Amino acid sequence: MKEDFLHYVWKFQKLIQTKIFTTQKQPIEIVNVGQHNTNSGPDFLCAQIRIANQLWAGHVEIHLRSSDWYIHHHEQDPAYDSVILHVVWEHTSEVFRKDNAKIPTLVLSDIVHPKTISSYKTLFSKNAQWIPCEKHFPKVNPFEMNHWLERLFFERLEQKSEDIMTKLNYATNHWEALLFKLLAKNFGLKVNGEAFYYMASRVDYSVIKKCTNRLEDLESLFYGCAGLLNQPEDDLYYVALSRRFDFLRKKFGITGVCDITPKYFRLRPANFPTIRLAQLAKLYFTEKTLFSKVIALTSLKEFYELFDVVASDYWDTHYNFGLASVKRKKRLTKKFINLVLINTIIPIKFCYAKHLGKDVSEALIKLTAAIEAVI
Repeated sequence: MKEDFLHYVWKFQKLIQTKIFTTQKQPIEIVNVGQHNTNSGPDFLCAQIRIANQLWAGHVEIHLRSSDWYIHHHEQDPAYDSVILHVVWEHTSEVFRKDNAKIPTLVLSDIVHPKTISSYKTLFSKNAQWIPCEKHFPKVNPFEMNHWLERLFFERLEQKSEDIMTKLNYATNHWEALLFKLLAKNFGLKVNGEAFYYMASRVDYSVIKKCTNRLEDLESLFYGCAGLLNQPEDDLYYVALSRRFDFLRKKFGITGVCDITPKYFRLRPANFPTIRLAQLAKLYFTEKTLFSKVIALTSLKEFYELFDVVASDYWDTHYNFGLASVKRKKRLTKKFINLVLINTIIPIKFCYAKHLGKDVSEALIKLTAAIEAVI
């Protein structure tokens, strides 16, 4: 049994729809399961639950065993003071908030539908090789399969193009500025995508272009606009970037406060926002005409060469400001470049060609096939 399964059960309410009770025999009515939280903090935010005819609004935390609450030290974390229900598979102990108030507990093991548990065990059994329907693949006509995959590919591109064209309007039809914002979001991945997109939107792209002749300017702009230069540091490189950002902010009239600060939680060091922003800065420092090259290139090898960038020398021995690490070049991997191609480059090439009235279907299919062949 894994905790992710319990998240699924709670999110989609795969429960036997009878009256459910807390371990204290109080009736529970789930009004709203809350928003699934994949970052730090409680598992489901802003839930609404009626317990013993009292409506509560707050968070829900899910564990395999009740005692995991203390193993994870939630009783010491203020972020869990607003938990209104503790959902567990196995009840091993009562749990209390920081103020010693008891938190109601719901045990799932007796109320999850047996078919749901059976399906879960089948899907995640050791006999499964890839996906449940893999044995049926040989029975499907190859032509139908390829046709279906191509249709899905272009449906996905059409969906992405709608979002891109909306963003293009906000970028006043500036394709280079749009590419910068989309690349920034992609470099932030799922955890920091929105924060990086906000960073890229905070300063006019013309300012970025004026700073591409000096790598330190790009780094200071990116870190400063992302809110990563707001803390006092003794690190000389940090101090230099901070001073440079203060100068650039006054020179170009950059205003406002960063509302979304990049996160480090649940990230591998190679994906730390400091490293990804340094690599993005190096890319724009190295490639002064990035958009025109992105549109012109067609082969996977050419794209690998275009995005073969390494963060500045400071980051050879750092993953974060002021914290030295073993020396290692912070280069964009082919795996990461593949993500950039799939999520940003191919969609924007599709949209730009569509904007010009051109058909690039065959070229994009070949590029996608080349990526899939190496994944």
